[in-house]
Amino acid sequence: MGRKKTLTKNSQYIVIGLGRFGQAVARTLYQMGKDVLAVDTDRELINDAESYSTHAVAADASEENVLVSLGVKNFDVAVIGIGSVHASVLATLICKEQGVGYVIAKAINAKHKTILEKVGADKVIIPEDEMGVKIANMLTNSKLSDIMELTDDYLIVESEIPDEWIGKNLIELNLRKKVGVNVMLIKRSGEVIINPPAEIKLLKGDMLIVGGANDDIKSFSDLIK
Repeated sequence: MGRKKTLTKNSQYIVIGLGRFGQAVARTLYQMGKDVLAVDTDRELINDAESYSTHAVAADASEENVLVSLGVKNFDVAVIGIGSVHASVLATLICKEQGVGYVIAKAINAKHKTILEKVGADKVIIPEDEMGVKIANMLTNSKLSDIMELTDDYLIVESEIPDEWIGKNLIELNLRKKVGVNVMLIKRSGEVIINPPAEIKLLKGDMLIVGGANDDIKSFSDLIK
């Protein structure tokens, strides 16, 4: 059902449903300089969304003709944040049938998640308070495999290493000076190296766990793209 796309720096996003989750995703993507179309039936929410999206449209995204008229087939990613189970399932199904490459949907419970997966959602989450911000960061950088918010200001991320880092040690990379993050551990073929020595050389397949302030993690994310 539909096509599978590789996300790029120029990917275009449609966010359907502007509850707390949808707003967080749309706002974060827009702050990252991404093209974001925000859609909701609530005109007041749409008026607010004009400040944190490229375009904002008041429309019922559970209607196929509506999404077709919005050109949903031209979007690389659809984020479905609708609160209604029925409407979210229909919107997910329509997006996949129209050929959206990657659809991520919010579920309110495990049963809802199962239904969304069955109609073709590529990823389904049951969000916690700030999960929208986490998902937006992960969507824009395929090397980031996990993000954990310790506090409002401090994040820990798990990341693949770029090919150009293979064979280099932490002294050469100097990530603390360059982008302000600390390498907390290295995951390597089932082994976990805690507080890795600065002289250790990175190998192909290594995963880094790094911590830093929100802005520093953003800088790190940009560095490894």
